[in-house]
Amino acid sequence: MEIVIISVFIAALLPYLAKAPLAFAMNKESRYDNQYPRDQQARLTGFGARALAAHQNSFESLIIFGAAVAVVLATNTINSTIEWLAITHVIARVMYCVMYYINQDKLRSLSWFVAIFCPFAMMWQAI
Repeated sequence: MEIVIISVFIAALLPYLAKAPLAFAMNKESRYDNQYPRDQQARLTGFGARALAAHQNSFESLIIFGAAVAVVLATNTINSTIEWLAITHVIARVMYCVMYYINQDKLRSLSWFVAIFCPFAMMWQAI
């Protein structure tokens, strides 16, 4: 169970860690506009736009992974397969962000697919 909980903890941190490259891109544009950050983010292009997308998608991914972890914990179906799926999800999500930053669209899509497969597989294991 510890591995699953650590995995969800890391997954919960990822959107906030993904904010760092976004903040860097915003600051590089001119300066970080703390009064209207969303307006500034909407104007970003290139790396900045990709960093914003990675940041936002990290929150979106957390919803399904959190639901999967809740199902697994509620049904007490944690096993080695569940643990490996949780670890794989986190690794794939980190790779997803990195692939977004370096503009590798096909590898990004592959890592997205792997990451989204894992929570559904976790819930399937709980059935």
